[in-house]
Order: sequence, then structure tokens, then C-alpha cells
Amino acid sequence: MARILTACLAFSLASVAAAQTRTPSHCIAIADAAPDMVWRAGWGDPLPSETVRLSYVGHSTYFIETYGGLSVATDYTDMLGPADVVPDVVTMNHAHSSHWTSMPDERIPNVLQGWDWTGEPAEHHLDLGEMLVRNVPTDIRRPGGQVEAAGNSIFVFEVAGLCIGHLGHLHHEPTPQQYAALGRLDVVMVPVDGGMTLDLPTMIAVVKRLRSSIVLPMHWFGAGTLSAFLAGMKDEFLVDIREDTSLEVSLTSLPSRPTVIVLMPRLLE
Repeated sequence: MARILTACLAFSLASVAAAQTRTPSHCIAIADAAPDMVWRAGWGDPLPSETVRLSYVGHSTYFIETYGGLSVATDYTDMLGPADVVPDVVTMNHAHSSHWTSMPDERIPNVLQGWDWTGEPAEHHLDLGEMLVRNVPTDIRRPGGQVEAAGNSIFVFEVAGLCIGHLGHLHHEPTPQQYAALGRLDVVMVPVDGGMTLDLPTMIAVVKRLRSSIVLPMHWFGAGTLSAFLAGMKDEFLVDIREDTSLEVSLTSLPSRPTVIVLMPRLLE
């Protein structure tokens, strides 16, 4: 009987291992990698194993690609560029029309709204095998000083052992419970306009508390607000301004010091 139980247990463990297609994410940055190990890349190119590519499309839209062939467009507005691209997942937030569309491409299999029209918090836990997509709802301001509860979502993408976060149209500092739900974000996409979302001092405080290995600015509207954000970050973070529109990153290639990497926006061609 003991041999039978042992054989059954071994078979069960082998089955679980075979079914596991996503590298577990512990949201822990690797502290001994060199900064120059974050590679340059172009969207659509093949990716090395356990590597993710992030391309800055514009405004608050990033295009995320995995080595297994999955793709995500954040704050999707139905405008990624002249290329006929159908992401596996799109996320949207409805603070402004530039962060969502009422008519997403019907070919997209997973359209995740960061809010629920019923007024209840949106809840997403989409397991695609290689990638897990989840959200943490936050509130948004409305004209006249009103607050819409759970009108925005911070989306988290767990893939290749990384936790990648997109703050969306964040209007307030996350609560302790929301910080806890986010966990450790290795890479975070941050709106730095300084007014339409959070004021810059508060946003800088949020980013410094998150202490992500890579910070990707977005929603910056021009050199002025971007420069102000970088000036507030450079005391604790390295600043790396690039001409590239994309970068590739893996768990073992995270920079040894927290780094703000500025990518140039470009539509997918």
C-alpha cells in the first residue's frame, strides 16, 4: 500500500509540474544584476525565455509582450498604430476617453474594464497560464469635487517571475490595504502629469514607497512635467533617458539600483 501511495503522490506532483506554465512571481527584485542588462528591443521581435518586452505606444498605453507570445495593451483606446495588432488582453480605465473605448476591437478575447458600470469594484483574476492579470481598484475624482468609488484600477501582470504594475489614472495615494494588495512591483508604469492624476509630490511619494526596480513614466504631456518628475526622483533613483521606444526585462536583468527609464512614445508600425 505504501508503494502505491508513493507512486500516486509522485504521479500527482509530476502532473502539477507539467501543468505549471507560469514562472511563480514572488515580486522580489534581484539586487545583483547590472543596469546594462536591460536590453533594447523592437516590438514584435522574438523574445528570449523568461523575458518581457514593454513598448511605450503613447499617453498611458504600453504594449506588453511575453516570450510565450501573449500580448497586452494598457489603457486601450482602440488606437495602437497602423499595424493590425490584436492583443490577447486589453485593460481600460474611464477617467477620460483617452484611457478607454466603448467599441474595442471585437477580435480581442479579453477586455478588462478597470471599473464596473454598476458602481461595484471591478474584480479581475485572469489566469492565462503564462501570465496572471489582476487588479486593485482605486477611486477617481469627478467634476464638482465628487468622488467615484472604484472608478480606476491598478492592473498587475505577473509573468516570467516579475510583477509589472500599471497605475492607470491614479487620483489618490493607495491605502495601506491597497499597497498590501499590490505587493512588490518590480516594474511600474506611472502617470506623471502632475494634476489630472495625482499632484507630483504625492505621486513621487507613491513611487518611492513602491520602490520598484524599474519606473516607466507615462501621461507626461511634455518635457516640463516629465522633467519635474525626474528631478523629484533623482535623489533615490537613477534616471535613464533613452531614445528607444521599447525595453526587454527579465527577473535576472533588473537593475541593481531602482531606475527611472524614460522611453519615447511611438505607435506600433
